[in-house]
Amino acid sequence: MPQNCPLKRVALACHKTASGGTRLQVPPFFDLEEPMKKPRKSRSDSTAAAVNAFQAGQLEPPPHVRLRKGDLPFWRSIVSCRPAESWTAADLEQAANLARCKADIERLQLEIDDEGDVVVNQRGTPIVNPKHTLLETLSRRTVALSRILQIHAVATAGDSRDLRKAARAEREAKRLMQEADDGLIPKPH
Repeated sequence: MPQNCPLKRVALACHKTASGGTRLQVPPFFDLEEPMKKPRKSRSDSTAAAVNAFQAGQLEPPPHVRLRKGDLPFWRSIVSCRPAESWTAADLEQAANLARCKADIERLQLEIDDEGDVVVNQRGTPIVNPKHTLLETLSRRTVALSRILQIHAVATAGDSRDLRKAARAEREAKRLMQEADDGLIPKPH
């Protein structure tokens, strides 16, 4: 392959022609005439979107990720923020981490409420409850994870119209399930 071939990185073969020019040999699967198109997203008000909305509420954490019983309400809340087909395995792992953080925040806040904002140390000196530091760290982590997962306020209710419509369809599907609950359709835990 000639050194000056601009498409060398794309694994296309450039060959010198008899006239001294460069000819591009294209593999059979690579069609230069047909522009590459992105797959179309399904409409948020379609039947497929309603099915995806229903499935999002039933997403389970990956098998290698352990969630505690107290983490599950937060897990369901987190995965319901986006359509089911938009979650990758890595996203689900981060969502599990976010669910654990939120559950820990609730637990710590209850402990702080019981102990008070000021506690007495071993020397008898009143100090700010050290659990406030941990609470602040977890709060910052939840904000960061929410941004990574794109489930923060702007992503779910602001600029992203498609995600917002899909989340609305999911809530409507859940409402309809609750209204028509005859015990025959299994529900997420």
